[in-house]
Amino acid sequence: MKSAAGLVAMACALTLATDAAAHSGPPFPIVTDRAAGPYTVSIWTDPDTTNDGTRGGQFWIVLTAGATAVAPITRITVTATGDAGRGATQSVDATASGRDGKTSFGALVLDREGPYRIDVEVSGPQGHATIHTTVDATYDLRPSPFAAVLYLLPFVLIGALWIRRLVKRPPTRASGGRTSQPPKGDLPAPGRSAP
Repeated sequence: MKSAAGLVAMACALTLATDAAAHSGPPFPIVTDRAAGPYTVSIWTDPDTTNDGTRGGQFWIVLTAGATAVAPITRITVTATGDAGRGATQSVDATASGRDGKTSFGALVLDREGPYRIDVEVSGPQGHATIHTTVDATYDLRPSPFAAVLYLLPFVLIGALWIRRLVKRPPTRASGGRTSQPPKGDLPAPGRSAP
């Protein structure tokens, strides 16, 4: 019996661990310092899926060209294709972000959860390069402020009722229906002991 309970507990833990692997948090690298043509490319992403058409799939491309600076007219295109051809292929031209001159940013609509093929194309006076990688898009797991208030409301109401009950509680009674303090008539007179 104990081994069956242990197996059930282990199955639950493994199931919850796979859910915890879904992304909800800051951007993370999917490509780090990969040499491609004359460039060294790093790609960071926050691959959030959205239902409302907002661009939740965010990509930061960090591009260097060896010892020389990357030409400002270099064009970087990010393309996302759903795995197994599901969903439309989307592309965006990444624009320069930050003061370092190396980082570009592009955002795409990722309309469903699951794996996406990510292609980053770089073309400029120093040459051409293409990077292929994959990423799993997930819904952002943080609730909206309205949903957070809605989820907390039952707990706040129950807490308020509990506090109200504590404040209006009648005095405690001992067994037999008497209050916990004996009546004054049953006390011995001062200086005398009880019979």
